[in-house]
Amino acid sequence: PEAPPQPSAPDLEILGDQVTIHPGGYVEPPTQDDAPERNLVEHMARFRESPLDFLREVSLHVSGTGWRAYDEVIGQPIYYPGFSENMKAAVMRTPMLQKRIEDLADRRVATEEKQGLLGGGSEKEEKKILRKAEIVTSLHEVATKLTDDMICKFESKRFIRGAYYLSTQLLTRAYHQGIHVSSEEVLRLRSVAETAAKKKHSIIFLPCHRSHVDYVSLQLICYRLGIALPTVVAGDNLKMPVLGAFLQNAGAMWIRRSFGNDALYTTLVQSYIDTLLQNGFNIECFIEGGRSRTGKLLSPKFGILSFLLDSVLSGRVDDAVICPVSTQYDKVVETESYISELLGQPKPQENLKDFLSASSVLSLKLGRVDVRFHEPWSLRTFIAEQRSRVSDNRPSSGLSDPGSAESRVRLLRTLGYKVLSNINTVSVVMPTALIGTVLLTLRGRGVGKSELIRRVDWLSARVRAKGGRVAHFAGATTSVIIERGLEVLGPELVGTIDNLPETTYYAVDRFQLSFYRNMTIHLFIAEALVCAAMYTKVKQGGGPANQRILFDELYEQVRFLSFIFRGEFIYPTAGLLPNLHRTLLGLEADDVIILT
Repeated sequence: PEAPPQPSAPDLEILGDQVTIHPGGYVEPPTQDDAPERNLVEHMARFRESPLDFLREVSLHVSGTGWRAYDEVIGQPIYYPGFSENMKAAVMRTPMLQKRIEDLADRRVATEEKQGLLGGGSEKEEKKILRKAEIVTSLHEVATKLTDDMICKFESKRFIRGAYYLSTQLLTRAYHQGIHVSSEEVLRLRSVAETAAKKKHSIIFLPCHRSHVDYVSLQLICYRLGIALPTVVAGDNLKMPVLGAFLQNAGAMWIRRSFGNDALYTTLVQSYIDTLLQNGFNIECFIEGGRSRTGKLLSPKFGILSFLLDSVLSGRVDDAVICPVSTQYDKVVETESYISELLGQPKPQENLKDFLSASSVLSLKLGRVDVRFHEPWSLRTFIAEQRSRVSDNRPSSGLSDPGSAESRVRLLRTLGYKVLSNINTVSVVMPTALIGTVLLTLRGRGVGKSELIRRVDWLSARVRAKGGRVAHFAGATTSVIIERGLEVLGPELVGTIDNLPETTYYAVDRFQLSFYRNMTIHLFIAEALVCAAMYTKVKQGGGPANQRILFDELYEQVRFLSFIFRGEFIYPTAGLLPNLHRTLLGLEADDVIILT
């Protein structure tokens, strides 16, 4: 049997100016009867309710009183006049970019020479030199313009103070219970950030991606805790009028969704990432590329991750700190649009009008956001460990050559899946995910309130037994937590029948509920694969003697199923055989199977 989960550190609730500590981040269901509900939004003054308090809060942020000043930042200096020009100049000076421009100019001159555009005779060499200088100048201008459009612009502290206040106002109108983080993880992150700042190493935040709110939540946490804001790698589809400039000044760097064969642009992106990492500026990039429309983690996208890895592999950057991040929601704002896209409707182009109307989400009560940070680790150390492991296991293989393309691809894939596994490890299961999972296992039937409570308690216990985490609500009972979860999900997802001895609940929109169910599924995928493999034997019928399956046969079945579903689920990184052994022992301890 697996060891019981260790008691965890308290949670911190960040809501506007207030940081509240909640004891015991992950606790067993409490025995106390009820807990009074707090109006968490009261910490952010509203103009209509209290104009004087509202104006006071605005003035505190604009003037930079106390922590709002953002002066004692852990990390490299940001938000000062001239930051963008300094960064642009540093990018343009990189040897890699200069060499690329020279190579492109030489190629162009050689092409024009072949085409006879440079003439002949004694003046030919002089024309080649002049033509190359002209092309180099032109490429420099293009690169400068591309750099200016791409880089984030940490220029004004007054701007970021106001942006923090505005973003918090908007976020707390939608997620009225604020942002929750683990106090232990935050203290560890601050300690790592202090060490990294002394060594001039960057922290690379690699979060999962389920909502546009992901951008906002991590920036708010870093600002409130005094950590240097990361430069956020963002697709240029969000570079819309007004909002694009706001995001760029808040930390967004714009990149194209596809680089094609543009050698100059590819080198420019690598040069910018090198410059950020060489100078110790933090970076945030979404490991899955785009937002998950299903609630499950997507397979890693290796584009920007490849640039980050190459910076360290090449030796241009000494080291960087990897920090996987999990962001979970009681309710995701965009789920309705996700369902439409999954049903085949084309993804609409982002625009400011849709963003602002993005539902009246600003007036909804969508619960809370939980952000968890895995223990950060050194990218340089990871590379050394992987090379050593490959060298020990396959000394005669070409993969042991650190410079080979095969070795680099293997390293990149291992890095991507390790980060995803880390994200799964620290992810918190929200009450809405528990409720959605229970309702979707009932095959169309409803469930009474008392039975729903029992099933949610049972599922919570199973999640903890698997090493997972369940969000707590400051000592509230399971009944209260379920009521809050049902309120967040709303009647569009969960229906009620009131003319029965007790209130009965049933799934209304099963498709949309599956998004929340999928937030728990990674915890049980190993058991699901083993049971599905064993069912192939059970389905053949006969007595118990005919339903036995040999380990080798089971292994082959599980291996086959794992291969089939490799694009759907993120498996534990220990490997198939160790995972299978551990799963079988767990199923035996739960009296599901008998091992002989």
